[in-house]
This record gives sequence, C-alpha cells and structure tokens, in this order.
Amino acid sequence: MEYLKGGDLFNYLEKRDFTITEAKARDLTHSISTGLYYLHSFGIAHRDLKPENILMTDDSDDAEPKLVDFGLSKIIGPSEKCNDPFGTLSYVAPEVLLQKPYDKSVDLWSLGVIIYLLLSGTLPFDDDDDREIARQTIHDEVDFSYHVWKKIGADVKQMIKKLLEKDKDKRMTLEEVLQHPWILKKSKTLLEARKKSGDVNSAEQFKAFAMTEETMKGSEDS
Repeated sequence: MEYLKGGDLFNYLEKRDFTITEAKARDLTHSISTGLYYLHSFGIAHRDLKPENILMTDDSDDAEPKLVDFGLSKIIGPSEKCNDPFGTLSYVAPEVLLQKPYDKSVDLWSLGVIIYLLLSGTLPFDDDDDREIARQTIHDEVDFSYHVWKKIGADVKQMIKKLLEKDKDKRMTLEEVLQHPWILKKSKTLLEARKKSGDVNSAEQFKAFAMTEETMKGSEDS
C-alpha cells in the first residue's frame, strides 16, 4: 500500500495550530470532494468522513489528502435509503441522529463540517456533552460569529450553510460543490462546454472536476 507519511488530517492541522491559509483549505476541499465524487459515482457512501479518516501524503504545505477507512462504507443505490446508525458524532448528519432514512448526502454534511474546521479551526457543533452536540446538530443553525469568519468570504460561508442544511433534500450536491466559484472558478465553464459538445460521460465529468486551475488553463489554451 502507498505510504502516507503525513499522518491524518487532524494531526496535520494540529501541527499548524489549526491555522492554514484559505488557499490551502480550498485545495484540500477540492481534493476531498473529487475523492467523494469518485466514490459516489460507484454508489459508495463513506459514512464516516472526518479528518482522522483522511491521510496526508506528507507533512509539507503541498501535501495531498487521501480518503481511507472504509469499514463503515456502504453501497447505496440511486433510490435506496439506509437506516443503520454509523459515524462519529461531531460529523454525523441530523437525519442519522433522528433515525430517519438517509442516502449518500450524509457525506456532504460531513464535508461541510470539515470545511468549517479547515477555515476556522473549530467544529460547527461541539460541546463536552454528547447530548448537546446531538441537539446542536439537529436544531441549531451554523454559527459564523467567531472572529476568524470576518476574514472569510461570503461565498464559502454560503456553501457551508448549504452543506450543513438540516433537510437532506435541500442539501448541496457534490456537483454543486465542485462547480462552486470558491472551489474552482473554471471547472463549471469547462464542464458546460463539454456538455454542449455532447462529449461528456461520467469519466469525463470526473476528469473535469479533478482538474487543477493550471491544468485547465493549459487545456483551454490548446
């Protein structure tokens, strides 16, 4: 197996006092999201997405994240729902806590929690009491009053709010995340151009989403 000497994402952030640049947070979010997109394209829900289950290739500022620990993952069909409990409390979607049927969108909730952590160094729903964390997750709106959020743009805060939507049917999709201006400004343009040409399948769509801005610029220039 590939040796990922950077440790998990939580330790990676801890070594940096949970303070990274917004650009690095964007890069990490993009990589994690494309990994999720790949999984979901095969019908696989991770169901325990959290920093401890994301390993880093090394400890440098250019390190890339890799999704690991699929012990709780499950194949969920397009119209299929699950009821079994899973995951880690601070990252679990409210529908799971309420024991309601859920789908792959639970990974989107976890992604929203991770992005919030990457940008602020704190969790959106947190307390010493597990019951209070559950109550906050089910009932409270995401809080952006912490001083660090004054330096963060409204676009990414809007994206986090849509990912941490209590109603799973209104929650942001992975496609919307990967086409969001904060993630990658050119991905939407490139993907729409390919769709208009009629030359886009799931593999092409993943390729477009996974491209870096530099790669896209070279593609557009050619």
